[in-house]
Amino acid sequence: MSTLWQNIQSKMLRSGNRINLLIGINVFIFLIVNIPAVFEKLFFQHDILSAYAQDYLQLPSYLPKLLTRFWTPITYMFMHAGIFHILFNMLWLYWMGQIFEEYLGDKRTIGLYLLGGLTGALFFVLSYNAFPLFTNTDAVIGSTVVGASASVMAIIIATATLLPNYSISLMFIGSVKLKWIAVFYIIIDFLGVAGPNAGGEIAHLGGALFGFIYVKQLQRGHDWIGAISNIFKSRSKLKVVAKNSDKNSNSLPRQEEIDRILDKISKSGYDSLSKQEKEVLFRASKDNEG
Repeated sequence: MSTLWQNIQSKMLRSGNRINLLIGINVFIFLIVNIPAVFEKLFFQHDILSAYAQDYLQLPSYLPKLLTRFWTPITYMFMHAGIFHILFNMLWLYWMGQIFEEYLGDKRTIGLYLLGGLTGALFFVLSYNAFPLFTNTDAVIGSTVVGASASVMAIIIATATLLPNYSISLMFIGSVKLKWIAVFYIIIDFLGVAGPNAGGEIAHLGGALFGFIYVKQLQRGHDWIGAISNIFKSRSKLKVVAKNSDKNSNSLPRQEEIDRILDKISKSGYDSLSKQEKEVLFRASKDNEG
């Protein structure tokens, strides 16, 4: 058991993989909420724990209640309504997140997840307090939304916007380009905004819109998430002057240089890189393998 726990800790905290960290947080919260709830149901035949979790961790659309649950725009995106809900969200997060990080690195993943979820929360609350379908039926008073779907949609659409012709293999379907997966999910979510899960579908569309706009801005040279992370990045006051003129040095590339090259790939593609830039990426990848 200790070895299993050490492996989990290594995957989540020491590997540097942001996707593993996000999946680990979601699974941990799901288990910590639902395992006690199952025992409570078996032995005491009531659902007090589940009721409290829904009341205090899910995102309400009713503004007076939201003011007293101001933390729920964050907590809702790490909660799930059932085993299949979290299963499919985490699978899509893993598949698309790996592609996203392969081309843009991992420094943007958590920011995209959080901002996509917050945008989905904003869309949900605004829609339920603005559209007559919800306000005239008092649906706004008791409606909540839960799940990582808006955050995952932000990553799906961002990846599809960045690499529209990238193909993945789907069971029973075969090779499908990311742009068609994005179109399919957008249509499904839009058709569902007047259905029984309207709040969830609206939140999905909000996350998808953020993912699309973010990558479009990134391709224009405006990295919103990178700019936010740079605010909190500590800068060393030490300056090192190197006099080595050997251009064929095998020294490892700096992270700033790697990030610049990844940004160039996102804007112009891999073929736009110079021979020196490709060599930098090659040395960095060999270092990561070690």
